[in-house]
Amino acid sequence: MSHSSTLLSAPRSAKSLQIGLWIAQVLIFIAFTAFGYMKFFMPIDQLAAMWVWPGDVPPWSLRLMGLIDIAGGIGILLPALTRILPRLTVLAALGCVVLQIAAIIFHASRGELSALPLNATLLPICLFILWGRGKRLPSRRADK
Repeated sequence: MSHSSTLLSAPRSAKSLQIGLWIAQVLIFIAFTAFGYMKFFMPIDQLAAMWVWPGDVPPWSLRLMGLIDIAGGIGILLPALTRILPRLTVLAALGCVVLQIAAIIFHASRGELSALPLNATLLPICLFILWGRGKRLPSRRADK
């Protein structure tokens, strides 16, 4: 590939990456806020009927996990969208990566292999956002 064709494709590549990042951020926002809402607001017996583990953890722990999920979902999208403290998106993505790793360890240690595909899907999306917003295309502050 010649130098001039690389330069010509760079804007399209950056635009495609930008679109991919926004799609990933919206997907993570939807997933984390939806699951967080469920963990925080749904009765524990209903959650335990859907998933095995909610009945096995203290209620305060389940509700705290819900708040953490909601905060992660909002943090993935809102700072980048509003361009107010957009570096918080990177921190939220890092938190979501750590959360998914912890969830994989938790579910694997309990033999809940049916839960792993969701975490194994969310983890690379969170890693993509962390990489993209942290290194390749950081969101800029509104005043810049």
